[in-house]
Amino acid sequence: MANAAVEEAAALLTGFAERTGLDSPRPPRRYLWTDAFAVGTCLGLARRTGDARWPDLARRIVHQVHHVLGRFRDDDERSGWISGLGEREGAAHPTRGGLRIGKELPERGPGQPMDQDLEWDRDGQYFHYLTQWMHALDHLARWTGELLPNAWARELAVRAHQAFAKGSSAPGRRRMVWKMSTDLTRALVASMGQHDALEGFIACRQLQATAARLGDAEPDPDLEAAAEDFQAMIDGSGLPTPDPLGIGALLTGAARLARLPQAPGGAGLAQDLLDAGATGLRYFAGSGGVRGHAERRLAFRELGLAIPLLALEQLPPGPAREAIRPYRALAEAIVDFWRDGEHRQARSWSQHRDINEVMLAASLVPEAVMGPD
Repeated sequence: MANAAVEEAAALLTGFAERTGLDSPRPPRRYLWTDAFAVGTCLGLARRTGDARWPDLARRIVHQVHHVLGRFRDDDERSGWISGLGEREGAAHPTRGGLRIGKELPERGPGQPMDQDLEWDRDGQYFHYLTQWMHALDHLARWTGELLPNAWARELAVRAHQAFAKGSSAPGRRRMVWKMSTDLTRALVASMGQHDALEGFIACRQLQATAARLGDAEPDPDLEAAAEDFQAMIDGSGLPTPDPLGIGALLTGAARLARLPQAPGGAGLAQDLLDAGATGLRYFAGSGGVRGHAERRLAFRELGLAIPLLALEQLPPGPAREAIRPYRALAEAIVDFWRDGEHRQARSWSQHRDINEVMLAASLVPEAVMGPD
């Protein structure tokens, strides 16, 4: 079964690479969230198989993401690197201006009225997508032993903190916005994402640890101020969520923090995340959300929950992990459901095919999302 899962994951990633212009002459179609999980899954397959084609594909994804999503869209009157840097310097620092989401429609223009439904399909920058990309770059840095991907991730973290964190320095007055314009000059959705500050804190601590591990004892840029700011904005009472993707993010965050035992503020928070994840799991498992027809389910959200449950041993040990253990069967049921070709005929699958297939591939090599030790 293990070999079958690896082969299926490899086939899913191979199809994704061809469809999105990585291994074909098709125009590049990059989407930041999907590509972040694809990088991790490639490295997970490399770990399982020892096949050099997977790290090579991960590198090519990174290169194409930076040269597509680090630049303005072809239908934008602006051109070049989002950062405003010249061609050579922009290529050397491709994340310094952030990275576009990769949505089909251009961002909402200045003065253009908000359409709540249409906004989901409009471009711009999401903070929680940027943190996923930071983790992907950091995973590549640890895998290869090369500091450069980590340095790119740190530059991205600094710029994202500058752009998305708002308010005065007075206690309780700092907050974040959910979506920014491509050039990071305008808030497109001003509400604060439930876990954005948490994601920022975890990413900063992980990037700091990797920089030190790879020999950069005094990294530039330094993320300490950003990490402390993000930590101050975390609302511990607001961590639990009924959303399966959000629950998965809590469990993944706990695993990442647990691998950084010296990270200031990390140990206690990891246990808080496990407790919040367990609360969400109890609600989700009792809601009947995974018993519906494929047309009424979103695979990538369910798979985002399944991945850390299938990598359960990477979560911090203790009573909280043991309380979560029985839900591993739920994760296995989710993955088995979406491995069924009949269920993948549903429109809910085909409408989000790229992200669904990459997340399914990740669930077949679940340790990949956590990154190397």
